[in-house]
Amino acid sequence: MQALEERIRRDGIVREGNILKVDNFLNHQCDTALYDELGAEWARLFAGRPVDKILTIESSGIGLACVAARHFGNVPVVFARKTESLNLDGSQYRSHIVSYTKKREYDVIVAKRFIQEGEHMLIIDDFLAMGCALNGLLEICEDAGAVVEGIGIAIEKGFQPGGKSLRERGYNLESLAVVSSMDPKTGAIEFA
Repeated sequence: MQALEERIRRDGIVREGNILKVDNFLNHQCDTALYDELGAEWARLFAGRPVDKILTIESSGIGLACVAARHFGNVPVVFARKTESLNLDGSQYRSHIVSYTKKREYDVIVAKRFIQEGEHMLIIDDFLAMGCALNGLLEICEDAGAVVEGIGIAIEKGFQPGGKSLRERGYNLESLAVVSSMDPKTGAIEFA
């Protein structure tokens, strides 16, 4: 998606350790007009697929998923929590993930009442690198007996194995910008 690639080139900051900072428009400060364009593009890419709910993970995926949901008939958005809460009641699905950027491990949690067997889920998230967070969401869908219709990612680091692994496993993965290389010394970002 050209608009997203241009925005990444203009406002993205490359850091050592394969870190791409896009916090001024994607995952700290949110450009809602851009979010709307991303949602419209995912709706085009997943047209014809039944989507009962959108699933994401807190926190950066929530805004993207909510705006995208408007392009899928205002379906509900469910997000996996990374922390326990007094508000979580009843039985829950859990999966263990490792965050690439935060270098932390989490148990992600979704109340069972929010994902039903046979529901058609679209997973939306901001980044894909190693695929750990997505694998956790996929495990939750599998445990629930839900059908994953597709995975929509804003930015995929194509030089890391997450996207390749998911595609090899047969998932319909649509990344709107695939970074093929980044140079922290020059700030150069190349796209596939």
